[in-house]
Amino acid sequence: MAAGNTYTQIASTTLSSAASSVTFSSIAATFTDLIILSSAANTAINANGMGIRFNSDTATNYSKTYLYGDGSSAVSGRGTSQTNISISNMPISSTGVFAATVTNIQNYSNATTYKTVLSRGGGANTGNLVIAYVGTWRSTAAITTIDLINDSGNFAAGSTFSLYGITAA
Repeated sequence: MAAGNTYTQIASTTLSSAASSVTFSSIAATFTDLIILSSAANTAINANGMGIRFNSDTATNYSKTYLYGDGSSAVSGRGTSQTNISISNMPISSTGVFAATVTNIQNYSNATTYKTVLSRGGGANTGNLVIAYVGTWRSTAAITTIDLINDSGNFAAGSTFSLYGITAA
């Protein structure tokens, strides 16, 4: 029987002070997929959340679809021609609550296909939400740099971000 998928930690950071972005760079093309685990909070009231960009591309090459619910209602939506892919809604740090998010990036080093992102998490400013995003970066370039950006403020001190590579068995 073959071994299962293996995760290799590529990089990890815990913020000692507030920051508007976190960057993982020089990502080698030695894995099949990437996973980002984050536990983050926001410093701004009514903040939008966390987005992801690849290879410093700030053009409108991203699309997203989202679904979230709180146990009694659900909302979905879509955005095209975006400057990033949303991957998390984060609570305000003064509440002492951090949102945990798992973000998968498929075929990140494939130079013939657009890149797909799937992100799931919980926590939001208004209560017990769970949220899922799926997004596309319309580029065939291999991903070598990932920027995690705060859409309307800063990530709070204590926010953690870890990048893992997955090697399929």
